[in-house]
Amino acid sequence: MEVKINKEIRNYKENIYFGLTVRQFVFSLLACVVALFLYILFNNLVGTEISSWICMLGAFPFAFLGFFNYNGMSAEKFVLAWIRSELLVPKQLTFRPTNYYYELLNRREKSDESIQKNKKQ
Repeated sequence: MEVKINKEIRNYKENIYFGLTVRQFVFSLLACVVALFLYILFNNLVGTEISSWICMLGAFPFAFLGFFNYNGMSAEKFVLAWIRSELLVPKQLTFRPTNYYYELLNRREKSDESIQKNKKQ
């Protein structure tokens, strides 16, 4: 008997049915329900071939939401991260270095000059 154990405990996902996680199973059911609804709706109107294409196109978003995973993020988290990084945050980041030593020297020189001016007056 062999038991597989993940090396990283955070990668563990409990499987409930046919090796699918709860999220994948729910979205698979939603995709099937949408596909069935679209098939019943369009089969008599446009024919079997076109209605099957409509079913696949209608079920795709639900299947995508259920199975998409990028860097440990689900589809919703990925879309939110993309919106934050591309739309809300400025695209061009500029680096303006500050030389504190140079600024301190300039301040000291200016203060020395002002002291000397005050002494002359």
